Amino acid sequence: MTKNTISRRLLWASVSAFACLVAGPALAVGAPTPEDEPALGLDVIVVTAQKRETNQQTTPIAMSVLGGEQLKARRIESLADLMNGSIPSLRVAPFFSRSSALTVGIRGIVPFDANQPSRDAGVGVYIDGVYLGRSQGLGAALMDIERIEVLKGPQGTLFGRNSTGGAVSIVTRKPSGKFGVRQTVGMRNFGGYLSETHLDLEEVNNVSVKLDAVFTGRDGTVENTLQGEEDFNKYERRGVHLGVRWQASEAITAQYDYDISKDITTPYYVQLIEKNPAAPALAPLVKEQRGRARETDIGVPQEDNVGNISGHVVHINWQAAPSIDVRSITSFRTVDQTQLDNGIGAHSGPFRPSGNFARYSLASLRQEQFSQEFQILGSMDRLTYVAGTYFYHEKGDDDAWTPNTMTWNATGTAATRIPSLQAGAATPFPDRASTAKADSFAVFGQATYAPAAFKDQLHLTAGARYTKDKKRGVLTKVNGADTTFSFNTSSDRIDPMVTVSYDATDTVHVYAKWGTAYRAGGANSRSVNYRAFDPEEVETSEIGVKSEWLDRRARINLAAYSTKYKDIQIDFSAVNLLNSNRGTLETVNAPGKGTIEGYEADLLFAPIEGLTLSASYAYTNGKLPRAANPFNNNALQNVFIVYTPKNAINFAVDYQRQALGALFKAHLDLSQADGYRSSSGEATLTDSSSVLNGRLALSEINVGKGAKLQLSLWSRNMLDEEHTFYESRASYAFIGTFGMYNEPMTYGLDATVSF
Repeated sequence: MTKNTISRRLLWASVSAFACLVAGPALAVGAPTPEDEPALGLDVIVVTAQKRETNQQTTPIAMSVLGGEQLKARRIESLADLMNGSIPSLRVAPFFSRSSALTVGIRGIVPFDANQPSRDAGVGVYIDGVYLGRSQGLGAALMDIERIEVLKGPQGTLFGRNSTGGAVSIVTRKPSGKFGVRQTVGMRNFGGYLSETHLDLEEVNNVSVKLDAVFTGRDGTVENTLQGEEDFNKYERRGVHLGVRWQASEAITAQYDYDISKDITTPYYVQLIEKNPAAPALAPLVKEQRGRARETDIGVPQEDNVGNISGHVVHINWQAAPSIDVRSITSFRTVDQTQLDNGIGAHSGPFRPSGNFARYSLASLRQEQFSQEFQILGSMDRLTYVAGTYFYHEKGDDDAWTPNTMTWNATGTAATRIPSLQAGAATPFPDRASTAKADSFAVFGQATYAPAAFKDQLHLTAGARYTKDKKRGVLTKVNGADTTFSFNTSSDRIDPMVTVSYDATDTVHVYAKWGTAYRAGGANSRSVNYRAFDPEEVETSEIGVKSEWLDRRARINLAAYSTKYKDIQIDFSAVNLLNSNRGTLETVNAPGKGTIEGYEADLLFAPIEGLTLSASYAYTNGKLPRAANPFNNNALQNVFIVYTPKNAINFAVDYQRQALGALFKAHLDLSQADGYRSSSGEATLTDSSSVLNGRLALSEINVGKGAKLQLSLWSRNMLDEEHTFYESRASYAFIGTFGMYNEPMTYGLDATVSF
């Protein structure tokens, strides 16, 4: 019996025992009293998508929200855990095989390579209102999150910078001023562990303090067969957060937050799925691996990728008048990330007797950013408004080197490690290096007016944001040689937005929205000359309805949109250019306009007490203009949206009831999606996918002295389904088809004590 078979039988035995324990002895406790049962109807979801707290159902923005309980039920411990499709319109993927940098996209706007200091993402990720400028660090552990709001479509007015596809707004829990402790410990398969601590201190002299600490990790899921080297797809995440809230007066509140995280990962393993029959001979040790590999065909050197992330932020809120709030958000953040990737290992070239192979990509990035935002929120009679200014400064540098790490014997039947990285390098360290700086300044405003003639049912919203961007940088190394290639670009623009919404009834709200947004220009540090490219722009028209039915037991939200995509930033790649291991990437703006159209539906239904059924669906269809490939005499080439399935859906079932003097909770969710393209210049599709996750929990168990215990058993990909999330034939066409597979089944048991 294999180790995996034993693990699965133990898991299902535990699930069965847990379910019987809940269903059977529940009668001994007595029938639940009315006050024990969950309340009828669906909860109101409060969001801050318009910079003030509003009801999600009356906010005329297409959005999805995962609250704290949903994050626990789905085991979302990092943004990387959203790769499974919990929110169909949101697509999260690693940059190539590197889980140390995440690509985040919404509605088909998914940049392929935004992990350079000289270019930006297409979806803004924010934590407590602070924009996170780099894709590095986004996979770090989340610490005590109240909710995650996913705002779909361009957010050019209030969120603004680089939010062409939308925004992901992470909201953390604030100090409560009341003493409380929550301690969670957990065990996982693959040698996994979890320790999570949250401490709230009693308010003293109007000062409240909150401390959070998370330590979690696991071994790799693909064994590296080279002795002493790290396995693939492992992680260790550590983080500490301090929040200090000062109620200076009835009108003034200030909060200081400090967070520091260490994110330690190894890359995904890149498999040779199918050899090209016309390819040159490969070494006998190189194997086709169809289906998710459990070990490498050839072991290679692999070290940990280490990311150090830290940040300071000060929020100041001043109620200047009964209907006027003035806010300030001041932030400074840093990221220092290594990205060491030997994931494609032995598959990086045809066999050469006694030749070197196993290209090791050794990259690193250092970045720091400062931002300052001022906001004024007010209301008068039938008018509400938001206005403000925003300043952002960023500087960073990156470098990379790609030595070979292994040597074949004369027949390809064995391989040995090259004694030093320098001995396997075609160029001295670093092969490439760059520096970049960016400054962005914006002024924004948005107002909503409810005409008296329509009895507060009609709401007219208009807003705009003026932005001025400036970027400059120097490419100091190309192919190991000193260079002075530089770029210097600036742009300014106004992005308007207009929304008309109408409250047809107390529970049915319809809206129509039009707006624009943009992603700043820049340069590609993987190029050979650091030439600048221009901003890209989107213009989106959208209609939607948000409704509740059956005495608020059913919620149906629908949206349809059409996006015009202009001057799209397209990446073209060339491998082994100039007889070097260095992969070269050039970015061009595609001429003409592309279109992305789609439909979205979110349904929530509470048919009986304690049971909630939900479904979310996204249809996305994009057609992009052809772009000039600089590696093919500027010939026009078809390009595609990436990491975006045409059809994606998520179903979930949540049930809770009192049992054994405790609260029993059960959760199942199923994410299904079509295959998609993982490279903008290649038509190859990944596999379709169908991933089932589940969790059982007993909470509110009284263990004495005011303490409560919660036990939970969970599994992600509980049927151990396999699919490629990255697949390419063109990148290494002279060898075959390469791919990366989703994670295998993971499971664990957690215990939480709170008092």
